[in-house]
Parts: sequence; structure tokens; C-alpha cells
Amino acid sequence: MSRTRNEAAGQVGRRQFAKTLAGGVGAVWLSRSLPLLGQAPAPSPTPSPTPAPVDWERAGVTSSEVKLGMSAAFKGAIAGLGVDYYRGAAALLAEVNAQGGAAGRQIKVVALDDGYDPPAALRNTIQLVDEQKVFALVNYVGTPTLTRALPVIRQRRDRGLVLVGNLTGAQPQREDPYVDQVFNVRASYRREMASTVDELWKLGFRKFGVFYQIDAYGRSGVDGVSRALAARGAEIVEEATYRRGALFSENMTAAVDHLKKAGVDAVLCTGAYQAAAAFVRDVRDAGWKVPISNISFVGSDSMLTLLVEEGKKAGKDLTKGLVNSQIVPSYDEVSLPAVKEYRDLMDKWKPVVPADLVDPSFAPPRYSFNSLEGFLNAKILVEAFRRTGPELTRARFRAALESITEWDPGIGAAVTFSPTRHQGLDRVYFTTVSAGRWVGVADWRQAVTA
Repeated sequence: MSRTRNEAAGQVGRRQFAKTLAGGVGAVWLSRSLPLLGQAPAPSPTPSPTPAPVDWERAGVTSSEVKLGMSAAFKGAIAGLGVDYYRGAAALLAEVNAQGGAAGRQIKVVALDDGYDPPAALRNTIQLVDEQKVFALVNYVGTPTLTRALPVIRQRRDRGLVLVGNLTGAQPQREDPYVDQVFNVRASYRREMASTVDELWKLGFRKFGVFYQIDAYGRSGVDGVSRALAARGAEIVEEATYRRGALFSENMTAAVDHLKKAGVDAVLCTGAYQAAAAFVRDVRDAGWKVPISNISFVGSDSMLTLLVEEGKKAGKDLTKGLVNSQIVPSYDEVSLPAVKEYRDLMDKWKPVVPADLVDPSFAPPRYSFNSLEGFLNAKILVEAFRRTGPELTRARFRAALESITEWDPGIGAAVTFSPTRHQGLDRVYFTTVSAGRWVGVADWRQAVTA
């Protein structure tokens, strides 16, 4: 539903100790000095073997393999995000492994499902780092989940542990004390929201409302809107929320009515695809032609699929007036080398998630913005492995990442890291719907007309 703003073992031990004292000091001395008549002395306990110390610099590395760890939602309301993120990276890694891997080592990703649940992400991170002993963490999905994992990563900073690539544009991993161990690739939500507000402001929109997931993710989006408006002497007119995990089948009319009555003339959303699609459906069913924007995390391809299918059933177009910011170029821009490579390798390898991570309710699209993002993250990983060379240690890997400066992976935009910069890309792209597909925004006025 949417919401609007407005101790028995210790006692036994103590009793036994008291009875021993009651027997007198002599009894205690005899019991310690002499065995019973005819009884052999008790054997000395065999000491447990001392575990070998862990070489954390080379954790997860053998002569034939390097093991990485990923926690994401592979099942549940946002299964599509984890599945597509994994598949995009898997397509590139399959090709690299077929060609010899990273200096002769196969790159293996140990993926665990957290269902977009913060405690599960915490448990997964501890398992991956302390039990699986992966070399690095990669491709985490979601703000509330990553936010719970960050303290675990921080506590292992003396081991040289890093996280590379994450499907969240929130701020915690971009700021102290966590940014030192996190290499962010994608643009931030602040950047996405600032760019969206800028374009809508140019068109004359002034009464901005927000619809968001009521958690760290949603609030990060609202923060971005608030900052962008404050720079113009304005503020958010009204807001409406929904709970994490909401499904497309849920009713969002209370949120719609609340924003509409406040006189909002543009709605900026920070949500996941099922809830976001439900909100759009109910807005259009109410006859409200307000422009609606979503940010990259939403899972725009999965959201669009839901809206197109629902629209066919209802005999109406639910996709007009929709804008989605993206942090990668369109997967249709085959003139870009990385996009062409992505499509070719997705078609060649047809990557799937491990059997235990399959959610039967989600059918992965052939291409998507999320899988392209996962693919680009993997390209950066592979480039860092190439620069590290055969002597693979965490310190050398980190240095290799920080040497990637002004490097274009094939998207017409350069990735830049350094010892003082762990934010790779800042570019934001905009898409709208045409003939049931996401296309680049050529005319903003037309794009926001419902």
C-alpha cells in the first residue's frame, strides 16, 4: 500500500563448585594428585591444529582462478535488476575466460541472492568475504542492501578489500568513510536528478512532486531533487511514498490522489520497476496527464514491459509522457564499439544465472540498460586485471584500478579513477518511449506530453 507524507547450566555449575568446596581442601588435593585405585591416568587432550594464516592479499586467487563475490536481488519484486546485472557481466567474462582469462586465471563470480533485503545482504557479504574469501566484491545491487554491507567492507579495510561497480547512485559509498574502498562506475542519483530538474525547469515546470520508495534509496533520490530545486530557490511541493517490495498488482491511487490534489505539475520518481509501473498505470487511469520521470535504478525495460502489456489489456497507451534517465547509452546505439560488443556477446553466450538463483516469474529481455551496465562494469574489471598482470594481489589490483584515467571502454565517454577519485563516470542520458521502445530524447516538450 502507498503511504503519504503527512541462563540453568550456570546454576548447576555453581552448585557443583559449592559441593567440592564442602569436601574440604584435602578432597580437592586428593582429586588433583591421585587417580582412583587401578585407574589409568586420563590421557592429555590432543591440541587442535592451529589454522594457517590467511594471505588476504591473495584471497580468492589460485594459479587457475580468481574468485569474485556478488550479492544482489535475483528473486522477488526486483529480480530483474540482479538477473540482468549478472547476465551483462557474465557475457563479457565468458568471452574473456574463453580467451584465457586474467593472466591465465578464469574469472569466477560467486553470486548470492539477497532478495533486496538488507540483513540478507549483510549475511551474504560476511559469507563472501570471510568464508568464501573472494578476491573482491563486484556488482552489488541496491541502496538499502549496499548501505548495510558497507560497514562490513570497511571493517576489512586492512585486508585490502574493495568493491567495484554497484547498481546504486546513492551517496554513502561515494563519501567518507566508505569511498576509499568502493570504485563507483555509474553517475550518482544527485547527478541524475539535477539533470532531470534542469530539463524540466527549462520547459517551465515549477511545482515538482516526488513519489519514492520509503528507505535509503528513495530518500537519496528525493535529496537529489531537493538540492536541485534549492539551487533555484524552490522546493518540493508534495511527496508520496510506497514500501519496498511493492508489486505491480498493488493500488497506488492514494499516492496519485495526494500528489494531484497538491497541484503538482511534474512527478519525479525514485522506485523499482513494479511499484513504479503501478504508479504510472494509476496516474494514467485517473486521467492525469502529468509528466513522470524515473531514474536509472528503476529497471526501465522491465517497467516498460509491464506497462505495454497492461496497456494492451486495457486498450490504452500508458507510456506517454514518460522520461527515464540512464547512466549508460542506449543498447541500440551499435555505432558505439562497446554497445556492439555487448550485443554480440549477449547473443553469442546467452548468459543465464545459476540454477539456484532463477526466479520463474522473471523472463530476462534480450538486451537492457541494466545488463549493459553490468557489461561495462565487467570491462573495467578486465582492464584492471590486464593492468595488474600475473602477480595478482589486492594492492596491485587497487593500484591498477586507480591507474584507469581517461579510458574509454567504447561508449564515447571516458572512465577516470585515481587515488583521490573513485567515481568513474558522470554522464547522464535521457530516454522516452516511442512505439513501445525506449529511445533517446530528441524533443523534451514532446517527450513529456502525455
